[in-house]
Order: sequence, then C-alpha cells, then structure tokens
Amino acid sequence: MRRGGDRRQVAVIAVPDVVVLDLAIPVDVFGSDPNYDVLVCSAAPQVTTAVAGLACRTINGLEAAAGADLVVVPGHGSFEQAPPESVVSAVRRAHDHGARLLSICTGAFTLAAAGLLAGRPATTHWRAASLLKSRYPDIDVRPDRLFVDDGDVLTSAGVTSGIDLCLHVVRKDFGAATANERARDLVAPPVREGGQAQYTKQFRPEATAGTLADIREWMLANLHHRHTLDELAHRAGCSRRTFIRRFRDETGTSAHTWLTAARIDLARELLETTLLPVDRIGYRVGLGSPANIRAVFHRHVGISPAKYRSTFNPASRVNP
Repeated sequence: MRRGGDRRQVAVIAVPDVVVLDLAIPVDVFGSDPNYDVLVCSAAPQVTTAVAGLACRTINGLEAAAGADLVVVPGHGSFEQAPPESVVSAVRRAHDHGARLLSICTGAFTLAAAGLLAGRPATTHWRAASLLKSRYPDIDVRPDRLFVDDGDVLTSAGVTSGIDLCLHVVRKDFGAATANERARDLVAPPVREGGQAQYTKQFRPEATAGTLADIREWMLANLHHRHTLDELAHRAGCSRRTFIRRFRDETGTSAHTWLTAARIDLARELLETTLLPVDRIGYRVGLGSPANIRAVFHRHVGISPAKYRSTFNPASRVNP
C-alpha cells in the first residue's frame, strides 16, 4: 500500500464476534469516498459476528493492516474476554509502521490490550466504560464523549458514534466540505451536538449500603425542596460530619453531587415524557430559574434541555 499519495489506505479489521454495524460504518463512510481505498482483513477467511447465524468472509489477512494509513478496529460482542493475540499483534505492528488507529465502540478494549491507550484519553460505549477503567486504570476513560481524538489513536463511543468519528477523520484529512458531503450521503449530521452523556440511562450513583436509604428516598420525593446538609443530618439523626461521611461511603459521592444528578435524571424523564415548559421543569426538580436549569443541564448532559427534548420526545416535534 502507498502512504503520502492522494488516496488514503484504510484497513478495517474484522475481529471475531464483530458487531456488524461497527464493521459496516467505516466500510461505508470511507469506502464510498473517492479519497480512500478500503479493505477488510481478518485472521481467518471467515469471521463470526455478534449476530447468531451471520458470518463475515474476507479475502485479506491481517498482514494487510501493516501497510495502511488508518486501521479501524470495530467493537465485538465478547469484549469482556481478551481479544485474539493475532489481532493485538496486528494492531501493534500497524501502529509501529505509522498508521493511525481508530476504534469503534468496544474496539477500545483491543487497543487497550495492545497497550496503545496507556496514559491516553479514550472512550467506549457508556455501558462498558467502567469495565475499561477498572481493567486498565492507566487509561483516562472519558465516558461522556462521543469520540476522543488523541492524534495517532482515536476512540469512539457506542456504535453510531463511529459515524461521528469517521466523519471527523474525513474532515481532518480533506476538509469540512468533503466531510459535509459524506454526511449528506449518509443522511447524518456533519457534527453531532453534545456527548454520550445524553444517551446514558441515568447519572445518579447507586448506593452500595442502606443506612441512609430512607433519607435518599425522602430527597427523591422532595427534589423541589432546598436541601441543606444540616437539615439532612438532622433527619438522619446524626451530626453533619457523620452524615457527610456516611453518604459518601454509601454512594461514592457527596450529597450535593448525588442530589444534582437525581434532579437531572428527573428533568430528563419529564423532557422525554411531557410537554411541560422547561421553566416549570426547572422549579419542579429543584434546579430553579430558567437560566440555572439550562446551565446545569447543559453542563451535565452536553446539550440544552430544548435540544434534548426534540431528540428524545417525538410529541415535541409534532406539537412544538
């Protein structure tokens, strides 16, 4: 393969138990662009996919990845298990030869196994982020990001965020106009607003113990109330210092952080299921004034309440 010419060479590795959409995204984004030459390679001619009864056949071995400008590693359903050493070695060789590495979704686990994410910022599917962090504590895992570009190593979050990252690569390689044209062909936004946080199930940390369970339930039932540490400690029948310690021991965070996350969770639910004005939602969940709920919501979710509602509440698009 040729580096430095007008066309970039892209190798997509079909890993065993590959997620079909993760594999298809880079093949489509780059393969339909005249600026790139794309090949799919694998350790064996036939590779299982994460879909039962569906397999992928390839004509290129893993050695083809060593000459690529960009090597893409899709996610795989069995990411909890160690990836095949043949794939890990191929990824390392490609990087040693100067290729950029790009992972989609849980493909980050393969890059991590190859030692390419150590000391770097990275992301993966939000459901797998905690496992990635616990297994590889030297990685700066950023679960709120749609993708992370760390120069020669790039990672994306769950599945369709691979489109965001591939378009980002096109934009870097050949400019915004080219990336915008690819986005139009894909019927996708050229740049998606916000991060992965808008798609996570909830923000509120789960408790690991229950001595303050009744207090937390009362807090949830009275989110509109202005809670103070002194009041909460009094309800718990302990000192302020003891309450702070117990709350952190049970939830892993402070009462203020937990309460804010609970308020954000309820605000998201109301935005998804009702047409209440954002201003009313702010007071109902305890986030206060219109300016405050917009600021806090954007800080935690990455987009405005109005944008969140238009994305996740179909009724709001029918009755704006």
